Amino acid sequence: MAKIYKKTSGNGSIALYLGKRDFVDHVEAVDIVDGVIKVDPAELEGRKVWVYLACSFRYGSDDLDLIGMNYRKDIWIQRQQIYPVVGTKPANTPMQEALLKKCEDQGHAFTFNVNKSLLCFLPLQACGVDYEVKAYIANEADDPDEKINKKDTCRLIIRKIQFAPGTIPAGPQADISKNFMMSDKLVHLEASIEKELYFHGDPIPVKVKINNETAKVVKKIKITIDQTTEVLLYQADKYTKTVLNEEFAEEVKGESTLEKTFTVIPLLSNNKEKRGLAVDGRLKDEDTNLASTTLIRPGMDKGMQGILVAYKIKVNLLVSSGGLLGGLTASDVGVELPLVLMSPKPADV
Repeated sequence: MAKIYKKTSGNGSIALYLGKRDFVDHVEAVDIVDGVIKVDPAELEGRKVWVYLACSFRYGSDDLDLIGMNYRKDIWIQRQQIYPVVGTKPANTPMQEALLKKCEDQGHAFTFNVNKSLLCFLPLQACGVDYEVKAYIANEADDPDEKINKKDTCRLIIRKIQFAPGTIPAGPQADISKNFMMSDKLVHLEASIEKELYFHGDPIPVKVKINNETAKVVKKIKITIDQTTEVLLYQADKYTKTVLNEEFAEEVKGESTLEKTFTVIPLLSNNKEKRGLAVDGRLKDEDTNLASTTLIRPGMDKGMQGILVAYKIKVNLLVSSGGLLGGLTASDVGVELPLVLMSPKPADV
């Protein structure tokens, strides 16, 4: 293995080993979470060693936790007793075999199957969904009256991630025709994108067709991309943030047409000062992207998702009457297109 992730408890009695921290949601199934815990029984004092995998919704940051304003709710959790060994365990994976060699006779393997309906790892500034593997020493797996000392625990944050599907459908198209006061003539606007899904960082060509039958002038074309984040757990909140806003000085005079493709690229690097954006799961200081679109399977319980992310492209025309008062009598003509943003599937996944 190229890298091993390890966390040791404060008292040194247990250590948690993982061979990776990214576990892929393949839509049909999710990678199993497999690891090893090294146990030194000398300091257990008759207690047991447990491990859990939890998917949790967090509202508030770590600094708010100090003044009692942090809210955390486990969406899904599984626990296993590691030591003393009970029952039968599934066959070890190649990764576990490699980790067990490092731990010698003190190593104990564990495996979790992740519910495929759960949301992928998704942090926001005010809230988020995260995954935690935690080993701990306790008399019981989950006794509310038992206080577990922090030095008797060790944990690693992991990510459940999703990549773009292999087949990408054709892109959407939208159109509108609008007339104006004192005129029966129309401004026709049509916008489309070639495919439904684009990868983070890839150029997105937006095809725009304008047929201006009126005497008015289209002064400019504005293209924006909005990210909408819907938080479902603690209350039904929606947050919309504009992640791209570009204006093009394309003038379409009265009784004329325009057909042109405008290329835009929504990037997190251009939005780092904005608060409340959803981003793809980040571990420590790794580079990341805007959050990927949440793919909802048929029959999926949205409540299990916790947070839903969607994008839309908006194309707007600023139509003016022209002359000295043109700017005062300008109005918009606009359409919206749904957009799916995701990361490509690596060759080795």
